[in-house]
Amino acid sequence: MAKEKNKAAASQADGLAEKNLNWNFTVNVLDNMFYALAISLVSKETIMPLLVSRLTDSPLAVGLIPAIFSLSFLLPQLFVANHAEGLKRKLPFVLLLSGLLQRLPYPLIGLALLFFAVGAPELALALFFIGIATAAFGGGVVTPAWFTMIGKVVPVRRRGIFFGLADGGGMFMGIIGAYFVGLILDQVAYPGNFSLLFMIAGVVMAISWAWLALTREPESDEVKPAIPLRHYFKKLPSVLRRHDNYRRFLIAYALVHLSMMAVSFYIVFADTAFDLGGADVGLLNAVFIGSQAVMRLAFGWLGDRWGHKRNLALSAAGMALAALLALMSENVIGLLPAFVCLACAIAADGVSHFNIVLEFASPAEQPTFIGLTNTLIAPVTFVGPVLGGWIAATFNIEALFVISLICGIVGAALLRWWVREPRTAQRSMA
Repeated sequence: MAKEKNKAAASQADGLAEKNLNWNFTVNVLDNMFYALAISLVSKETIMPLLVSRLTDSPLAVGLIPAIFSLSFLLPQLFVANHAEGLKRKLPFVLLLSGLLQRLPYPLIGLALLFFAVGAPELALALFFIGIATAAFGGGVVTPAWFTMIGKVVPVRRRGIFFGLADGGGMFMGIIGAYFVGLILDQVAYPGNFSLLFMIAGVVMAISWAWLALTREPESDEVKPAIPLRHYFKKLPSVLRRHDNYRRFLIAYALVHLSMMAVSFYIVFADTAFDLGGADVGLLNAVFIGSQAVMRLAFGWLGDRWGHKRNLALSAAGMALAALLALMSENVIGLLPAFVCLACAIAADGVSHFNIVLEFASPAEQPTFIGLTNTLIAPVTFVGPVLGGWIAATFNIEALFVISLICGIVGAALLRWWVREPRTAQRSMA
């Protein structure tokens, strides 16, 4: 009798999901598009490193941008995954915390820069890091619940193109934004230029939140009641023991993330080597964002058809090629192909790194797998950029690019030949 009730509930939930599929697909694409546009205006790969290099001359501070962002984003996920698994509806939890913690810090950073960047740059730098840490923490707290909600309202057959359209559309909007970024950087005096960018990003993020709030999420038919954290953490090693292919993925993906230690230093390398003006920054940002826009659509389509493992292998190979091209560049124009490859690598990772994790897990366990993946990867994503900053300060940025190149090649090889495609592996086990 209980099984029949569960089947009936599952059938009803699936029916509601299919009925609202086009609506949910549209409003969540728009949420992600506007969020991607906002992030492109204050990109942590281009604008944030440039800002930090104005506030301090320390390469370690530049390396701290992705390190703090990644650690704050990844570590809390395992602690909230247990709670997320017990929520029949994820949306109220996501709306509250994504609004207060994930989006609000960006306009507050803008205010901090306006008041303190000139008179007290050390304070402005500290407030900047606190702001991005809070925003990333908010994103990390809501991610297991948000991604499980997306998995519920968008079926696997359309998830790749969903993220391709969502993020790629935002990046296309960001191409126009990049033009205005260049104008603002050139025509508005420092620090008002950076302050204005963060405030505009905050307004655009509020628009994205409004679209998110329109999601029609059915109640989950299958939830796992939350258990005491100590019991929850005790069961996690058994998850790793049971899934050898998932363990292999974690090792390979850790190397892929290590290859990304140089990401924040591409714009610093360009500024140091070629003395960038605002128009140059706008050009590099436009190429970076435009390439991501196109490639997120392409990788979304490819992920739906050939699986997300190959996308991540191409991401690692793209990081290696970007490092090689940067080392060979002789001017700003010569650096453009490196930014294209860098954008391709980040686009493939952005489309596929969560999607592949969903395919390792059953629906009820997806929040745990998302949280476990990101928490285990967190030390690498934190240490990598800090290590990158140390290498750049102790040796030079070129040495950092060489190490990034090696890690990218090894990570790509492991993903290609050592990790089994989870979509195929799951079918063979069924």
